[in-house]
Amino acid sequence: MSDEPSVVIVLDGDSRHYGPGETLSGEYWIESVDSSQVASIEASVLWRTEGKGDEDMAVHEFWRRRAEEGQLLEPRRPERFSTVLPRSPLSYDGQIIKLRWCFRVRAFLHRGKDVVGEREFRLGAVSPSHVHG
Repeated sequence: MSDEPSVVIVLDGDSRHYGPGETLSGEYWIESVDSSQVASIEASVLWRTEGKGDEDMAVHEFWRRRAEEGQLLEPRRPERFSTVLPRSPLSYDGQIIKLRWCFRVRAFLHRGKDVVGEREFRLGAVSPSHVHG
């Protein structure tokens, strides 16, 4: 077992495919980290493009938890999340460009380090763009 901090993300129903307007929900926590080490935790649902040209990214939903004066975050306690997914943009697997959706968790530790975890999912009925002639 590693002593390095890591993010665990569990999606409800363990699905990887969602339709527009469906609810994405689940929970996350950070392993191998002590409460006193965590300054803040951010969670977001976002999409980004990969491929040729400029890479775009947009955040659909964003949550932030901070350690307040005298109060510590409990990173190992599962934190629930839920959001209704938008109608667009849909996931896309093109040869030139791909559009990927993911749920991302980022824990900011004291001393300037951070720990990031992501779980990709598909929005919409996506099939790879293979042209058969």
